[in-house]
Amino acid sequence: MSLFLFLTVVQALVAAALVGVILMQRSEGGGLGIGGSPGGLMGARGAADFLTRSTRWLAIAFVTLSIALAAVAVETTGGDEISTTLDRTVAPAAPIDPLAVPAPAPAPAEPAPADPLGGTAE
Repeated sequence: MSLFLFLTVVQALVAAALVGVILMQRSEGGGLGIGGSPGGLMGARGAADFLTRSTRWLAIAFVTLSIALAAVAVETTGGDEISTTLDRTVAPAAPIDPLAVPAPAPAPAEPAPADPLGGTAE
């Protein structure tokens, strides 16, 4: 379970980095591209190459982590846990017919007459 949690955190970090790198790329409309001097590593061309390579590797890492998380999830969850927790000792309740006429309630039983003399019969 700790491996699954670790991979989930790494997946979230890679996803956030991937979103950030994609937003920094210069698109046809300008985007949020990195400015700077026209020459050098972080010039317009150098930044575009760096961001393109970063996007590629982050996307590969994202897909790989997704597959690894799916594999770990299949290993950690099994159908045995669900079937062994079912309580099979409970009998199903009788179905209720909503259209049935309710049966009248039984009349209370009358008490036996008491002996007025309080004695026993011989």
